[in-house]
Amino acid sequence: MQALVAAVRRGDADAVRALLAAGADPETPDDGLPVLCRAVAAHDEPVTEALLQGGADPSRRLPDGGTPLLRAVDGGSPLLVLTLAGHRVPLPAPAREELQARARHWAETGAEAELRRRTGLTGPIERVRVEDDEIGWWCEQLTLGDLTVRDAHRAVLTSLEVRYGIRAPFDELVARALAHPDRDHVVWSNVVFTLGRRFDEETWQWTRDLLDHPDRLHRLLAAEVLLLLVLGDAFLGKDPFWQRGRELVPWAEQEQDPEVLAALLDAMTHDSAPEIEAVGLSLLTHPDPRVRALVPDALRQSEDGRYPARPGALTAVLALARDEDPGVREAACRWLAHHRGPEPEVGDALVALTHDERQSVRIGAVSGLAHRDDPRCVEAEHRIGPLGPEPPFDPRLLDVSRYRRRRERAAGS
Repeated sequence: MQALVAAVRRGDADAVRALLAAGADPETPDDGLPVLCRAVAAHDEPVTEALLQGGADPSRRLPDGGTPLLRAVDGGSPLLVLTLAGHRVPLPAPAREELQARARHWAETGAEAELRRRTGLTGPIERVRVEDDEIGWWCEQLTLGDLTVRDAHRAVLTSLEVRYGIRAPFDELVARALAHPDRDHVVWSNVVFTLGRRFDEETWQWTRDLLDHPDRLHRLLAAEVLLLLVLGDAFLGKDPFWQRGRELVPWAEQEQDPEVLAALLDAMTHDSAPEIEAVGLSLLTHPDPRVRALVPDALRQSEDGRYPARPGALTAVLALARDEDPGVREAACRWLAHHRGPEPEVGDALVALTHDERQSVRIGAVSGLAHRDDPRCVEAEHRIGPLGPEPPFDPRLLDVSRYRRRRERAAGS
């Protein structure tokens, strides 16, 4: 029993699984509470998952009347809450309502105020930024006395509503996001994802109307939601707004905030309307590189890549390939690597990009040369340089070999 407690306390998920497989009790007490409560308090998702797989009960009533699942809600970690809430047996309606009520209380009271109320302390709060390296979200972790929570209770509430089929009002979701005005905060991101999966006309209209708001954060939130609505859900086969990016042109033409404009342009580039290309060309010299980097995506090519859909597109992309910003050059490189037209300046631009400071640009440029059957790809391949110890597989690295085989077959015939 003590071995399991020790493994949970040090966050050793592998040891926890081994001990449970050897017969350790998943409800082993630690200071009078199941060890699951210890893992939940530490926001330790791997250990929590190991205990759940080993038979720990997230709905077990504790001496104070709560449950490990309710304690997870108190802790403010959406992923941890969903891990416990989705374990094995579906929760009955009263338990679901109890969870949502607890999450709403934290969301409306505020993490700091509730933390002070529960501890009764008035001293300074220790604040730590916690980031999810895989997803890129972040939240703030607050500690006062012996109690630690995260400021993502609004995301917890939103996630629970989605899980249990409750459609929160549009304005309420917007208010939750704006309470954490950072597009990478877990609450903001959670709201964007939630609204971006409501593939209905009502959500599209409400969100588009939000682009008229005088506050840039409202417009930024709207642009991000609209992007998700346009992208749709390939897994579910839902993309009702795929060709409606053209409706955003009037807002893009008047938007002055570069972050909002970039998000709008990103949403628009998935539409094939010619007016979107005109917007893209008008932004060729925009001062913000985030905007310029999206211009190539706004300039359509034919399906076989043999010609741009709009006069001036190739000239514009060639100019962007010499941009001072590496992200802009990479976007231009992707466009040029797909272009199959006979223009010699395309090959010359790709050769120049094989000297780029970014390895990903060099790889794309070499690949583009190989696809154009440009013999300069062979010598340029050496400029890619050594790869990292464990890079993700990039199929473009094989394009020069494919070019060589094509030449050999042609010579043999």
